Amino acid sequence: MQDGATGSGAQDTAGHLNLDRLLDAPETKIVVCCGSGGVGKTTTAAAFALRAAERGRDVVVLTIDPARRLAQSLGLTELDNTPREVAGIDRSKGGRLHAMMLDMKRTFDEIVLDHADPQRAEQILANPFYQSLSASFAGTQEYMAMEKLGQLRARGEWDLIVVDTPPSRSALDFLDAPERLGSFLDGRLIRILSAPAKVGGLGAFKLLTGGVSLVTGALGKILGSTLLGEVQSFVAALDTMFGGFRERAERTYQLLQTEGTAFVVVAAPEPDALREASYFTRRLATDKMPLAGLVLNRVHRPQADITAERALAAAEELTNGKAGKRTTRKNAAGANGAAKGNGAEAPLSATEEAQAAQLAAALLRLHAERVVQSRREHRLTGRFLASHPGIAMLELPAQAEDIHDLDGLREIIARSA
Repeated sequence: MQDGATGSGAQDTAGHLNLDRLLDAPETKIVVCCGSGGVGKTTTAAAFALRAAERGRDVVVLTIDPARRLAQSLGLTELDNTPREVAGIDRSKGGRLHAMMLDMKRTFDEIVLDHADPQRAEQILANPFYQSLSASFAGTQEYMAMEKLGQLRARGEWDLIVVDTPPSRSALDFLDAPERLGSFLDGRLIRILSAPAKVGGLGAFKLLTGGVSLVTGALGKILGSTLLGEVQSFVAALDTMFGGFRERAERTYQLLQTEGTAFVVVAAPEPDALREASYFTRRLATDKMPLAGLVLNRVHRPQADITAERALAAAEELTNGKAGKRTTRKNAAGANGAAKGNGAEAPLSATEEAQAAQLAAALLRLHAERVVQSRREHRLTGRFLASHPGIAMLELPAQAEDIHDLDGLREIIARSA
């Protein structure tokens, strides 16, 4: 798929990302929201999931973002590794919504319990090196994300899975999980560490070649004999599961490449966020992942058809009192009308008139700032689109306050362009 190509048939003739068409399509099985941190990606994923559920689909939204904003916006007290049904959605069209957060260690534990016999599983779970690896080892989160996505898809309980990925470029690290896992399992260090178990334990290990003995001796000095023993025991217990790890990760990677998956790049109209979005777009094209389009979040739109220059000029008039003099004349006319009993409103006092002028001037200046900001955002967006021709885009307007409930999530999509 070329850079900027759009999957899932969600682009209309104007280059607009048709969100409802994307979410309604039965062939859309997975929507992956990726983007840099601080662009509202988690909220966007929740809004998409809610929209799809209220349009009749059975949806589960999986967040890999360690922050717990998703639970708050969905009205849940917490999220964990078990999908929890979200109450309060409109189910008139038959849809449902579940939400969950990736628990890296628990997912790893579930894999061990599912794919090892009880005795071997007990050895692995009790191993100190495994406990450290499953909780904090670099790359484990990305691989476990692949595992959990594969598990959810295999269960077949939902016809749409929405994935909220980690911030920054780590959002696409899970695409590298199968290759990195393969390199790790095929590495010389793993083969050396697994050698003792394959030839009968640590005693037999001493009978191996001198080269291997030198390597493990050096490792023992660096890691310490206790840690080395824990690592060797872990590798020996996990050895029979290695093939299954790699196979499942590669299967999930291939699933992400199918037309049933739609990647959505979420960005804000800011230089850094759009630079990251450009990286994501190119990387997805390189990996032949189906890109549905760009969601441009927190877009500022002027609320009146007045240029910044006219707004500032009017504010200046109010501040300098020119407009105030005209208002005084109107008030005098209103006072005469009231005296004649024709129902005209009573005139403003001098203090009220000054306050009204100050408020109007402040609003005009605020509008001018919004217009200038909108122009800047438009220029930045134009540069991005010029670099990625043909990409579909959906704009989501900036919200006046943080989203913390279902109504707020609904409002995001209702106000989208």
